[in-house]
Amino acid sequence: MQQVRLFFIALQFFTRLPIPSWVGFEASWLQHASRYFPLVGCVVAAVAAAVYFAAALVLPAPVVAVLSTVASIYLTGAFHEDGFADSCDGLGGGMTRERVLEIMKDSRVGAYGAIGIVCMLAAKLTTLAMLPPRVAVGALFLAHPLSRLAAASLIWTLEYVRGEGKAKPLAQQMTSREFAIAALTALLPAPILLASGWVTPAALLAALLGALLAALWLGHKLQRRLGGYTGDCLGAVQQLAEIFVYIGVLATLGHGAWS
Repeated sequence: MQQVRLFFIALQFFTRLPIPSWVGFEASWLQHASRYFPLVGCVVAAVAAAVYFAAALVLPAPVVAVLSTVASIYLTGAFHEDGFADSCDGLGGGMTRERVLEIMKDSRVGAYGAIGIVCMLAAKLTTLAMLPPRVAVGALFLAHPLSRLAAASLIWTLEYVRGEGKAKPLAQQMTSREFAIAALTALLPAPILLASGWVTPAALLAALLGALLAALWLGHKLQRRLGGYTGDCLGAVQQLAEIFVYIGVLATLGHGAWS
């Protein structure tokens, strides 16, 4: 029952979805809720995939991709997109660690953040629109859990560098057992997707490599620039990993520009 409570606490923290009143709340639970971050991604994927599937029955792929993405953004309250924009501003405009952290804390969106958001959404929408409908639905069920696992990997491996902030309740370093739980839940959709044929083994491998690459690259950059991570950085790695998963799945279809 305690594990169920932790999942609902994670769901409440990372989405707009209401949770049952019997769950209750204790601040200390948030320190252990990050293990279910990828499972929250499965819920977000289910909503985004349902919108995609229904819209694809009557609308063309570009419109369907937009509606599915809008659904996921609304469900999460643009939580991760906001962190991505702040990280672009901070890492792009700050020359020192202190200046980067100062810019990230500023609620205003600068040029780096605006350009980053436009490029990020463009990459997300175009890759989703280029995927066949069944593959796109499968990619959603891979991208959302795996990208949140990439974010959880920062909590597992890096130090939180702020004294306070929106990720402070989650900032207690994850144990290896907690990260293993997160990894297992992130892979829950994979066997079903493989069995259904909506995702090929090559696409699954490409998705895993994409999420891993995003986590390693941004994690290295954050460690070098900040000595750890902030809440905004978690959103940034989630968004980057999600895009890398879509790109990886699309690359396995052999639709290169020179083809």
